[in-house]
Amino acid sequence: MSVAIFVEEKIVSFESSYNHLKNFNLEDKVKVFESSSATVKEASDVLGCSEDEIAKTLSFLVGDQPILILVAGAQKIDNAKYKKEFGVKAQMISRENVEDVIGHAVGGVCPFGIKESVNVYLDVSLKNYEIVYPACGSGNSAVKLTIPELEKSSKYLKYVDVCKNIEQ
Repeated sequence: MSVAIFVEEKIVSFESSYNHLKNFNLEDKVKVFESSSATVKEASDVLGCSEDEIAKTLSFLVGDQPILILVAGAQKIDNAKYKKEFGVKAQMISRENVEDVIGHAVGGVCPFGIKESVNVYLDVSLKNYEIVYPACGSGNSAVKLTIPELEKSSKYLKYVDVCKNIEQ
């Protein structure tokens, strides 16, 4: 892939997220950084917040159905809870297939501007925070949202409890 095509795909991914948020009058909450925010650690460093305030977006397949689950940044999936909720073992979408299946590449995956076929869930771990920062379609962006703003703009189906119980 040429550098120009790579850069254009990243711009399109960011723009689809930005335009999605614009539909909810949230575009002024988008932040773009000169440095990477592609990992939870990088995002928390550039934003000056705790890792758990980063709304980490994980992509899975439930059968053939792609889903996204947003969790507090330092949280890990509990396989038993996941299986109880979705009826199958947790199967993450492979790194090389995430962009094709979801619409955003790893590092910029978020619930905004995604493919229509993707279902979105929010983990209860997010409810511990007033403000969270999901990515915004690129590896150097985030959006500052209240939980009600995230609920509205993510078009989530429901809250799930699929993370390990760890100390806050």
